[in-house]
Amino acid sequence: MIIREAKFVMSNSRVEQCPPPTLPEYAFIGRSNVGKSSLINMLTGQNSLAKTSSLPGKTQLINHFLINEEWYLVDLPGYGYAKVSKDSRAQWSKMINFYLRKRENLACVFVLIDSRHQPLAPDIEFIDMLGTEGIPFVLVFTKADKLSNSRAQQNVVDYLAKLQETWDELPRHFITSAAEKTGRAEILNFIEDVNRQLAQTAQDS
Repeated sequence: MIIREAKFVMSNSRVEQCPPPTLPEYAFIGRSNVGKSSLINMLTGQNSLAKTSSLPGKTQLINHFLINEEWYLVDLPGYGYAKVSKDSRAQWSKMINFYLRKRENLACVFVLIDSRHQPLAPDIEFIDMLGTEGIPFVLVFTKADKLSNSRAQQNVVDYLAKLQETWDELPRHFITSAAEKTGRAEILNFIEDVNRQLAQTAQDS
């Protein structure tokens, strides 16, 4: 897939105020400071489309970006640690859960995992929730350039082994580096394939 155009559409805190559900949506989410904004900018080829920050918790709303006039990339607030109040975290959680469960054109959730770490409870709990709710998702291991290739690969293996303790079938995964553009083509090709399948299903129905 070639990204010809990527533009910001809107930010809001209510699912009913999101754009009309006429195009496929791909939501990106992960623990705070997982490198989500950098990954989004790398995928779209724009250095400042999503706002990056050294402070966790900068994304606080549902942010829609229209890609090629064909699909939406959705930047969701992170889960886990952030320097915000308990009430704010509760509001984020409610907003995110409602979006994930009710957004009818949500094609896939990209769950971002920091490849430098061993499996962490917040990630596992979030993934298990998606599985329980039947929400389609894939895993994206970020910041692979921050450690050796062998170490990154081993951490991914360890993570998948942890999931296999409770999952019969493992989700698809991608290994990425925003700095080196690793995984960009694979993720964009995956989105293109899903879009094609959705269009074919709509045509057949």
